[in-house]
Parts: sequence; structure tokens; C-alpha cells
Amino acid sequence: MASYKRYFNVLLDAVSANHNYTKYLDLLDIDGKLLVVGLPQEQPKNSRFSLINNRRSIIGSMIGGIKETQEMLDFCALHNIVSEVEVVPMSAINEAYERMIKGDVKYRFVIDTSTLQ
Repeated sequence: MASYKRYFNVLLDAVSANHNYTKYLDLLDIDGKLLVVGLPQEQPKNSRFSLINNRRSIIGSMIGGIKETQEMLDFCALHNIVSEVEVVPMSAINEAYERMIKGDVKYRFVIDTSTLQ
């Protein structure tokens, strides 16, 4: 991540687990924004200096409306931004759940509903 320090204008953080925002704030350039849409149970930790350096900010919403959701989808389509997910067949749902409990998930799981019997 060091090679991307002060590289991005906006980062989308959709992680609902407890984590430290500092390493992501450090990736933002001048006036960069960390857009948070996943709420962890505990108040997130971050370095105050990571915020005031280069006028960075943390912004977000607990839930977006239809208009905001459509704007986000349009923006992603325009810029070819896609999510990284692990597709799981329904037959592996119990294994996926156990992996989630253990924290052995790199991306979000998506259940392939075409595998429903």
C-alpha cells in the first residue's frame, strides 16, 4: 500500500467489521475523502494527523436513498468499477458461514441463487 500513499481522491469503505481507518486515510491525496457505508460495532480508530494532513475527511451515510444508489451505480459503470466477491454455491453455504465466523473471508460472499435446488 505504500506505493499508493496520497494517490486516491476518494476511497469507499464498506467494511462493517471493526478496523482502523488510518491506513486508508493515508492513501488519500489533498482534500481526499473516505466514504464510509459499512458501520462497525465499535467507534472506528484513526489518527487525527491522518485527517488534518492534506485536508482529508471521513464522510458517509448509514443508508443511501434511491437517488444516491443510482448515482453510485452509474459512476461505477462509467468508470468500470466492480466489486471483488467470492461466489458461493448454495451447497457450500454452511462452509461459507463457518469461514465468515472465523474471519477467513477476503471479500464479501455472494450466494449463487442459480444453484438452489
